[in-house]
Amino acid sequence: MEISSRRRFFGKAASLAAAVMGGTKLFGQQAAPATPPVPSGRGGNHTHNGIFYFSGTGSNDGYGREDHVLVTDPFEKHVTRSMDALKRSLERNGSTMDNILNMQVFICLPHADSIPMPTGKARFDAHKAQYDALNKIYGTYFSPGKAPARACMAVEWIPGDSLVEFVGSAQVVNPPAPPAPKPPAGV
Repeated sequence: MEISSRRRFFGKAASLAAAVMGGTKLFGQQAAPATPPVPSGRGGNHTHNGIFYFSGTGSNDGYGREDHVLVTDPFEKHVTRSMDALKRSLERNGSTMDNILNMQVFICLPHADSIPMPTGKARFDAHKAQYDALNKIYGTYFSPGKAPARACMAVEWIPGDSLVEFVGSAQVVNPPAPPAPKPPAGV
């Protein structure tokens, strides 16, 4: 590959990144002040300029250790719990399921000694069965015509014993009230 081709490629990549990020961080410009993040239980979730960005919402988020699901539990249980956790997270942060702008869904087959890992066409069929089960449950969480743009990917592993994970962004429609100021010490 020629050096000029690489420069052209990286120049286009930098331009695209600047457009997506508004050019602020990439080119050292001063960014507009961000809305303070609202704690949501998982690192990476935050609100910025009226958009709530969520990452890594899985089937055990928001549930106590005693109520964790395992990779050996039915896939449908993982999907329902993940969607419920996402819905609660959105509501805590001033949004709703119908205000999701885009979403990426990651699914994986269970990794457990008691479950043989399929190969070849059987592996494809297993992921297809998960995809079909996901869609049956997924659609029930949105008002008609309000499901967001979505991509679905099969991956090898998802942290936290989850077989499904959601990442995306949603418009904040009812910002939560800022936390009350703490009284000065010694008062």
